[in-house]
Amino acid sequence: MRELVEYMVKHIVDAPEQVEVQEIKAEKVVLLEIRVAKEDMGKVIGRAGRVANALRTIVGAAAAKMKKRVMVEILEE
Repeated sequence: MRELVEYMVKHIVDAPEQVEVQEIKAEKVVLLEIRVAKEDMGKVIGRAGRVANALRTIVGAAAAKMKKRVMVEILEE
């Protein structure tokens, strides 16, 4: 799951070398924390959060197929 998110985010931003995706596993939930350069925050979030919502929808569909629950958080670096 981490690789999927990292691949998508790296193709959105201008500085792909600064993309960092951390996977934190809990009992029933997997948390994916995305860190990008400050200049790329707007591209990852998108206008009115559309890109972030699309990213969460894709990850949610992939997670449902594997019978897991995944949460995606975008953190400012």
